[in-house]
Amino acid sequence: MDFYDLDLHDNVLDALDAMNFTTCTPIQEHTIPPLLEGRDLIGVAQTGTGKTAAYLLPILSMLSDGGFPDDAINCVIMSPTRELAQQIDQAMEGFSYYVPVSSVAVYGGNDGIRYEQERKGLALGADVVIATPGRLISHISLGNVDLSRTSFFILDEADRMLDMGFYDDIMQIVKQLPDTRQTIMFSATMPDKIQKLAASILHNPVEVKLAVSKPAEKIVQTAYVCYETQKLGIIKSLFRDSKPERVIVFSSSKLKVKEVAAAFKRMKLNVGEMHSDLDQAQRDVVMHEFKSGRIDILVATDIVSRGIDIDDIRLVINYDVPRDCEDYVHRIGRTARAGAEGCAITFVSVDDQSRFAAIEDFIEREVFKLPIPEELGEAPEYNPQKSVGRGKGRSRHHAKDNHRKGKNAGKRRNASKQSNKDRRQIS
Repeated sequence: MDFYDLDLHDNVLDALDAMNFTTCTPIQEHTIPPLLEGRDLIGVAQTGTGKTAAYLLPILSMLSDGGFPDDAINCVIMSPTRELAQQIDQAMEGFSYYVPVSSVAVYGGNDGIRYEQERKGLALGADVVIATPGRLISHISLGNVDLSRTSFFILDEADRMLDMGFYDDIMQIVKQLPDTRQTIMFSATMPDKIQKLAASILHNPVEVKLAVSKPAEKIVQTAYVCYETQKLGIIKSLFRDSKPERVIVFSSSKLKVKEVAAAFKRMKLNVGEMHSDLDQAQRDVVMHEFKSGRIDILVATDIVSRGIDIDDIRLVINYDVPRDCEDYVHRIGRTARAGAEGCAITFVSVDDQSRFAAIEDFIEREVFKLPIPEELGEAPEYNPQKSVGRGKGRSRHHAKDNHRKGKNAGKRRNASKQSNKDRRQIS
């Protein structure tokens, strides 16, 4: 569908023309019409599907139509992270180029000057406020913001916000909003807690659900079945003969990220780390250094697995198996973007085997298991059936497990023949 087939304001269409945007993505095609009708909506779609435009365009169109108070905050957009808030703010600048609306981005980790700029923007009644929950709560508690006349409330990546413990903050913000608002939620997944939140803050919503895309075909997916103590040895082996470039290593927690980054530095690898303990200035520097090539390896939590556009990542390493199948897709989707090729390696410890088997079911393919370097000793057998209960979210049929074991046994017999070829491809 073409954007001109939608009932968007001419000012918005002019901005889309200037940006050479002509055709809607599926999420935009299915969400923009009901949003323009004033309906509450919950959209389930992963990063990269165009969901930011799916809510910004109708909001800007309705604000362009007029009828909203000039001195009120008319729209609040909630983001789980500063990085995503910045990205939404950048999209806002483009889409609103010909639209007479004001906006302010409100997120933590800034100096006092920035905070004062936020306070002034909120006091003057910016049309659109893009905020992280904690920072907005801070302004609310100091009396810097009045949300009593807000017309639109948007939660972007709602599942991530709940994962990060923002439920109470969200509900505290909701209490400041009028009941007559239009509420929009976007989430990459639809667990029970998201359904509960939707039921409590949405009124008779339209539900738009897009299936989570499978990983791009150009991603070479492999895995090492290993013990936790063998992971650093595998890293040494991977980068022994070739210098790492444009590599993201995902780990399960900020503590683990710090430990892994410190270990990489001891190996003399050029590494940076990204996690929630860094202030905004530090995170901006690390991301700039990585994008510019002055850092070869970025070790990160899932804070960069969604919503951050870096198109030339060559290798993604899951130092820990992601907790959710969708997180696996988001993580490895950082590589092989814009038609390029890329590689993804996952380290599968004994406790993570059932979780990884569930991922293989989800992506409908078996990930090839590379043999670990001989000098690291014996690796554990890949037997997900034994680790049921240690992993998370796994349900499998016995016959399918037996089929998997048979296939894996054959692959292990051929592993020595394949390993050199796969190592060259990964390097």
